[in-house]
Amino acid sequence: MMNVLVMNCSPVRDGATAEIVRIVSEDLKNRYTVESVCIDDYEIGFCRGCRACHSTAECVQQDGAQELMERFAWADILVCVSPSYWADVPGQFKAFIDRCTPWSNTHEPHAGIGEGKKGYAIVQRTGPGMKECGRLIGTIEHFYGHLDVERCGGLGLCSVECKEDVAGRAEEILEFCGRI
Repeated sequence: MMNVLVMNCSPVRDGATAEIVRIVSEDLKNRYTVESVCIDDYEIGFCRGCRACHSTAECVQQDGAQELMERFAWADILVCVSPSYWADVPGQFKAFIDRCTPWSNTHEPHAGIGEGKKGYAIVQRTGPGMKECGRLIGTIEHFYGHLDVERCGGLGLCSVECKEDVAGRAEEILEFCGRI
């Protein structure tokens, strides 16, 4: 059975993003081995820009970034679920992305998380415009590309302000899960 990692990219453990993670995880458990995590489960420091990883493929900082990348390596399928914070991913998730430079294909040597992985993005925002959702999906897909993860699609959900708003979007989320 294939392994799926569903990641709550929000530091809020019980909000709208967490509810989307719950719906996705429950649905995918029918077909895959599923693990869900929250970015807030990991202590991740900021990238120092020292570039040591460009020659060693390892970060000089030892913290939750490496542990989370072990979960990425375990997974065959990645589903990053993110809210919009000022038209971009939350800072905690961006700090993690920055710390993934040792695994980035932009330099050699680089560490790897394995081949043949597929990545999906689900994003939500409180406002009505889909353009912002596209921006967040683009950020996640760009991240996947540098990890050599095949980008397989994204779902943008507008006008989702709180956990209770997600119930009205469940059908849309489940339809997207059918493509995973």
